[in-house]
Amino acid sequence: MHMDGARLLNAAVALGVPAHELAACADSVSMCISKGLGAPVGFVVAGGAEFLERARVVRKRLGGWMRHAGIVAAGALHALENHVDRLADDHALARGLAAALDAVPGLAAPPDEVDTNIVAVEVDPARASVEEFLAGMAEHSVRALAMGPTSVRFVTHLDVGAADVVRAGRAAKAALEG
Repeated sequence: MHMDGARLLNAAVALGVPAHELAACADSVSMCISKGLGAPVGFVVAGGAEFLERARVVRKRLGGWMRHAGIVAAGALHALENHVDRLADDHALARGLAAALDAVPGLAAPPDEVDTNIVAVEVDPARASVEEFLAGMAEHSVRALAMGPTSVRFVTHLDVGAADVVRAGRAAKAALEG
């Protein structure tokens, strides 16, 4: 069994459980180092020797020959050594963002439902469509992703701070007041 571990470290930090314990049920795991950890690029694959040898062959067949991989590995190593524990900061900011958005009439984003760095927001269609809401947010340089006819997803990460959360709350209010 393979585990797509794109959010493995966020889950480990949120649950207070080592990542290797969460991945113990899998024979192999892949994890993006640039998502959330702030490395410029990078992807880690872990598994048994036979799996890793097969993965190397496939990578090379697909054009994955990289002569200067050390510089990429250095960024990924720095992220793994310095940015995992700070994922808890992203989670706290996400709860703050949810509280700011939940306080805006026409939005529902219960902070107690936020476990990691993803904030799910419901937009009251009587106030605005998701497209109108996102366009209003974009006018204030706040980006989010439509997840359905009335839902939007915000994500906090290394480059988001407390001031950004305040700005997003103000932008949401402006977007719905139109």
